Amino acid sequence: MRVAVITGVGEVEIREDAQPTPGPGDIAIEVGACGICTMERRLFSGTQQIYPVAPGHEVAGRVVAVGSEVDDLPGSPRIGDAVTVDLLTRCGTCSACRRGRSALCKRPQGGALSDGTLAFGAGLAEFVVAPATSAFATGDAPMNQASMGEPLACVVHSVRLSGFRSGDRVAVFGGGYMGRLHLALTRHLGSPAVGVIDVSAQRLDEATEAGADWVATPDDLADRAGGSDIVFVTAGVAGAVEAALDLCDDGGTVVLYGAFPKDVLASVGADRIHHHELNLIGVYSQEPEDWRTAAGLIASGSLAADLDRLVTARYDLASVGDALRHATTEPVYRVLVGDAEQ
Repeated sequence: MRVAVITGVGEVEIREDAQPTPGPGDIAIEVGACGICTMERRLFSGTQQIYPVAPGHEVAGRVVAVGSEVDDLPGSPRIGDAVTVDLLTRCGTCSACRRGRSALCKRPQGGALSDGTLAFGAGLAEFVVAPATSAFATGDAPMNQASMGEPLACVVHSVRLSGFRSGDRVAVFGGGYMGRLHLALTRHLGSPAVGVIDVSAQRLDEATEAGADWVATPDDLADRAGGSDIVFVTAGVAGAVEAALDLCDDGGTVVLYGAFPKDVLASVGADRIHHHELNLIGVYSQEPEDWRTAAGLIASGSLAADLDRLVTARYDLASVGDALRHATTEPVYRVLVGDAEQ
């Protein structure tokens, strides 16, 4: 089968690798679409230099083979089912996994192709194999939508850990892909007011078209102070934590979703946190129950229009270099790669 391997800064090649065979508890999936995430962009642009590597962890496809232990097992994916796939490894035995926080599994992530090349998902390929327990049915949803299972699961995780309840007022720092997923999900779950903050006028216009109740630049938030119950920071920049706390009403929560530069520090008044019962939490990745919710949302079609708006472009596997160049040189929401039918 063909699989994309990033071999250096701005360099990617299509290699032939042995088609993976499912073990007794596994399934094999023909990849329908794979999203290009921040990790792939960092590897291709050289921000993160680990070569050669086979990336691609936002995968959806159709089941083409099942292992003997899960064949015809009620509830387990069957041949022909469309699924979105969790390619994160969870050891189940480290302290984080034992506490039910498998998003923070301490075992190093990654696998290998048959020639030993490091694999971070290896979903930019024709086929992948995964445990049947890591595949979640997406029904009749188009592959483009199904491939958003992983990022949507991350946002479900973020909203779940925030303690969000219907009726909560929400603000989202960052109008990019993950910010827009937070907008879509919290509106769907019953927020009466979701605002989006971004420096880009185009991103703010597009957030308004997608249903944001208000939009603002970071310099235009004075009249929004204390007006939100939960603030999601999806764009980690200096000053974002302080600005997010200013938006919170008493008892509010700031969720640090996006990564920050390592040298960015925040100044937070401890007494302010105490007297106003403010919460400041970090969230990272996703866990199996988040996948179940995300796949259900995709299969139901309840976020279909929101997800369709976030597809910037789609390329076939042979054009994966063009896809990576597109994703690393222009503002995008999601660029997808895949040959199979939608």
